[in-house]
Order: sequence, then structure tokens, then C-alpha cells
Amino acid sequence: MAKKQKIEKVEVPVAEVVIAEAPKPKKVEPKLPKWEIKDRVYYLRGSKKPISRSIKSANVFWFDKEKGYERELKYCENQRTPFVDEMVGDQRLSHIVFRDGTLFVPKEKTTLQKLLSLYHPHKDKIYYEFVADEVAADEIEVLELEADAIIMARELDIDTAEAIMRVEKGSEVSKMSSKELRRDLLLFARNNPSLLLELAADDNVQLRNFGIKATELGIIKLSSDQRNFLWGSNDRPIMTVPFDEHPYTALAHWFKTDEGMEIYSNIEKRLNA
Repeated sequence: MAKKQKIEKVEVPVAEVVIAEAPKPKKVEPKLPKWEIKDRVYYLRGSKKPISRSIKSANVFWFDKEKGYERELKYCENQRTPFVDEMVGDQRLSHIVFRDGTLFVPKEKTTLQKLLSLYHPHKDKIYYEFVADEVAADEIEVLELEADAIIMARELDIDTAEAIMRVEKGSEVSKMSSKELRRDLLLFARNNPSLLLELAADDNVQLRNFGIKATELGIIKLSSDQRNFLWGSNDRPIMTVPFDEHPYTALAHWFKTDEGMEIYSNIEKRLNA
């Protein structure tokens, strides 16, 4: 008989699998913009431009997010930094003075520029830095608005043009020729484009003009106390003006009601007769 072979058990080592934790994302603090070496101009805010105005050049602080505390600032012409904790040697304090509302700082005075542009707490409160790109963007927006208003003015029909100009000139509009009306409308679009676009989109402006024209032609009339609109032919009441409202604004709103729409149609027929 064949001998049975003895089978030995072999243990296979099992490697341990270590799962590494994903690193937590680091909090990234916003960095100051890259500094550009150039001349800079600063202006006082507001309409008043005093001959001379000083702002604080010492005892001001800026919170440093990286260090986690406030750092004292000081402007000293003999130092290369506005931070007191980085200064070396004597600190000869200098004044920061605006003349006629303006302060020009040449590119060589980087320390003063950085203090005014990056760290001073009065920036955009008492004064602001002139930035050509921002001014250009504002000018583009104004020019585009003006262009939109002029295009709108050229496309408006004569009745709408009259309604808008009546807001600006009042009853004088009734004496103007169509060419005079067009001319003044284009000038109005150039000088006050946002208001023209706003008025052109407001249907109440045309309804007000409609009511004023009807009053000027005697189809309707406004009572002496400006509380009631009446028919011009027989003094029959049309509507009562609510307390504390402008008569023609109230009339424009009333024309949108069911009763007002009937009166509007009646007046329109008489205007076109």
C-alpha cells in the first residue's frame, strides 16, 4: 500500500492596509494685490475742497490677518515701512496734507503710497485713490446710457415726445413746433439720459399729458381748488382728486380704471375730432 503524504499547512501573511486620511484643505487668506510702482493721486471725498486738510499719520492701526493682531502705522520719511514694528532707528514723523482736496504722491515715495492705498483706515471714507480703469469704466457706462437715451429719443413718436418734454418744460410744450420738440428731446436725452429712459417706460407720463392736453383744449377742466375734474361743456363732475395727490397724476391712475377707460375713450374722440 502507498504511504499517505503528510501535507504541511503554510500560513500566508496578510498585509495590513492603512487608509491615509485626506489632508484638510488649508484656509487661504486673501492676499494684497501685487504692488505697481507708479505715481498716484488721492482726492478728498465730498464737494468741499479745503485749501489744506491733514489726515492722521500716526496712532492708526491695521489688522494683520496673517499675524492675527492689529499693527500700528506711522508715516516717517526716513523709514522704509509704515509699520512701527518693522522700523529701525529714529522715527521722524511726517505730515500727510491734501492741498485743494488733492494729494499727489510720486512713485519714489512707496512707503507713503502703501500707507494710503493699502492700510490707512480713512481710505474710501475721507479720501480715495484715483484709479484710471475705474474712471474709464464709469465713463463707458455713462456714454452707453447716453447713447441708449438718444436712440430712444429718435424713435419716440411725437405724442410720447410731447408727454416727456411736458414733464421738463410744462405748458410751454404746447407752443413748440415738432422740430423744436425733437431738438429739445435730444438735448434732454444727452443731458439727463437716465430720466428720459425712465419717463419713456412710464405709461403714466403719457396719460398725464393726455389729461393736460384735454384741459388746455377745454374738453375737461380742473376746479379752482384742484379737487375735482369736470366736463368743460357743462361742469358735470368726472372724478374727485384724492387728498394729497397731484391732480394729473391722480387722473392718470384713474384712466386705468373701468370707469376711467370709458371717459378716456370719450375724450380721445373729441381730441381727434
